[in-house]
Amino acid sequence: MTEMLRTESATSMIDRIVEAVPGWSPADELLALYTMALATAHITGDVLEIGSWCGRSTAVLGHAVRVTGRGNVHAIDPFPTGKDWYTNPDGSHSFSMELEGISIGGYQDQTVWDEPFQDVKKTVYNQHESPYDIFKTVMSSEGLSDVVKTHRGTSSMFASKAPDDTKVRMAFIDGDHSYESVCNDIANVEKYLQIGGWIAFDDAFTVYEGVNAAIVDKVMSSGRYESGQQICRKMFAAKFLG
Repeated sequence: MTEMLRTESATSMIDRIVEAVPGWSPADELLALYTMALATAHITGDVLEIGSWCGRSTAVLGHAVRVTGRGNVHAIDPFPTGKDWYTNPDGSHSFSMELEGISIGGYQDQTVWDEPFQDVKKTVYNQHESPYDIFKTVMSSEGLSDVVKTHRGTSSMFASKAPDDTKVRMAFIDGDHSYESVCNDIANVEKYLQIGGWIAFDDAFTVYEGVNAAIVDKVMSSGRYESGQQICRKMFAAKFLG
């Protein structure tokens, strides 16, 4: 695998990962993330991902870090088990779990509709206890276990343990899509994001009103960012001014 990856083009690598790893990030978004990770390599710091799921985008970011030889990828996700999910009265789905004595709720404001959730069950939970099982396999098979540092939990849990000298050159936010959660993730990222670094969001300016409002309030209207724009169909990114 390692020898193959040395000669594999970025687009071929992305297409292969999209085919093999469950997830929703499309190839155009992944190429944008890959390019952004390369373009920020001159900035001291790591890449931070909030919401890793089975590792599709994590793997792409990991390969970008490997190519640059600069830093690591910090992958943050609670990785809920199938038993952590429950069905709401309207037939949609949310999850609730406890890690390290901390209660974590996911998709409780912006719930998961039944059809995509059934797809998740089919591809993940019918075969694995948690997406973390797939995530670990993907990182190992892609030869990325040494550059991807996994943190099971939330961005706040990560921030409570991260060393004071932690530096981030690029962040990708794709966790819980509620307004409160996205705002919280932005605040936690900004503790470590370096001037000139980039912050990117999945599902931006689509049907997820919490994501949209958080971007407008905390990024576009904050005066702390420049060059904010929709990079591809559902990803927004902005450069941090500090």
